[in-house]
Amino acid sequence: MSIQEEKKSESYAENVVAVSNEDDDFRLLTADARKAGERALVRKLDRRLMPTAVVIFILNYIDRVAVTTARLQGLEQDLGLTTVQYETILAILYATYCPAQIPSNMILGYITRPSIYIGACVVGWGLTSALTGVTTNFSGIMACRVFIGVPEAAFYPGIMYLLSRWYTRKELALRSAAFYCGSLISNAFGSLIAAGILAKMQGGAITMFFGFLTMCPHNTRWLNAAERRLAQVRLAEDAGEADKDSDNLTIYDGLWLAIKDPKTIIFMFMTCAQLLGLSFTNFFPTLTGTLGFNTTITLLMAAPPWIFTSACCVISAWHADRAGERFFHIAGWWWVVILGYIISLSTMATGGRYFSLFLMTTGYCGFALTLAWVANAIPRPPAKRSAAIGLVNGFGNLGNLIGSYVWNASWGPEYHQSMIIALCSLVLSTALGFLMRWILIKENKNMDMEEKNMMEGPGRERIEEAARLEGITFEEAVKRRKGFRYLY
Repeated sequence: MSIQEEKKSESYAENVVAVSNEDDDFRLLTADARKAGERALVRKLDRRLMPTAVVIFILNYIDRVAVTTARLQGLEQDLGLTTVQYETILAILYATYCPAQIPSNMILGYITRPSIYIGACVVGWGLTSALTGVTTNFSGIMACRVFIGVPEAAFYPGIMYLLSRWYTRKELALRSAAFYCGSLISNAFGSLIAAGILAKMQGGAITMFFGFLTMCPHNTRWLNAAERRLAQVRLAEDAGEADKDSDNLTIYDGLWLAIKDPKTIIFMFMTCAQLLGLSFTNFFPTLTGTLGFNTTITLLMAAPPWIFTSACCVISAWHADRAGERFFHIAGWWWVVILGYIISLSTMATGGRYFSLFLMTTGYCGFALTLAWVANAIPRPPAKRSAAIGLVNGFGNLGNLIGSYVWNASWGPEYHQSMIIALCSLVLSTALGFLMRWILIKENKNMDMEEKNMMEGPGRERIEEAARLEGITFEEAVKRRKGFRYLY
């Protein structure tokens, strides 16, 4: 961080207080009230934002998994589908889902009522999901899958961007993991629930109901003025500058800034390789079915690996925030998946195969933190961050599109070719993750050098004078001036 950026951050923090004419506006910024006020604010954010996001994510996955569950109940025979047609039904969702994420997140960064926007998208995919239940042929179900990808594109990257507007770097991983647990829980029970509602697709109606509930009367009416001010200040302090776009920065400027940043490109390909390596999730009921049990037992046996992964995900994210580390908390789970693939490649024994499914699902503990790492590594300005999140998740989900054709039914029940492709993809994502870690370490060292230079000569004299005026030690004054650092 440059000296100019530090001054900008300090000026922002001062102005945040100065613009208020009411004592209540900045009462939580005093030394005595700050710590307790921040804890209360985070608890309020957790109670307000997280449950809604998790419930909708569960419904999102239930709507999506209904097609894969239907395969176990004869979807291909009922609609007269070939293997390639079924794979195309899975893949076509990503044809709209991936590209739509970029403009969606760009828009989300500028609209004043994101709750209305996201709620409308939830209603949209719920309606499309309900219509899927009345399709009778390949063309009809293809049309539904194409259209459902557009409103779904707004949800996951959009919620991740909104969370980054409220939580600091060392709070974001745990919240993103808790949010993503909605998907993991859905993997555990979604197939079973989807099987129960498959005939009429009532799940779409439930999704629409929650979509309308999401449209809150006001974005921050549940926060008072002092809490809103504290929320702004703590994010400004966390990143060394205000979490606000300049007046002349457009959404297109944010997109261009994101595209020009090499970190965005690396994250895009890393996420794509990662999701190709984890693309077994679209075929998880089928993989569980290779154990040789009937449909009901197969769906029941699909749940424990995802429950295990949900617990691992929260614990891993909690530790990632405490340690301030990202790469090993993400890539370490990819290596566990690789071990799972090796076991599956080595045996068809029921016990070994089932154990490997537990290892394979843990890969999503890493994916749950990926966009949190993106938000940490590309924090400002918000327009750039929102575009980067859309680009990374949109391009990354091409891995799921490719994966729809990787798990070919003709390669079952062993699926050796599929697992080898997925394993190699995770090796590639590991290499790109190492590259990202190296870049962030290098940028942190450059910022260390800038600060070291600042502490020599006149710069040191200014810090010493500030310490004398504030009645603190020189070391404390230096600590206060230490700027933003990337988490790697």
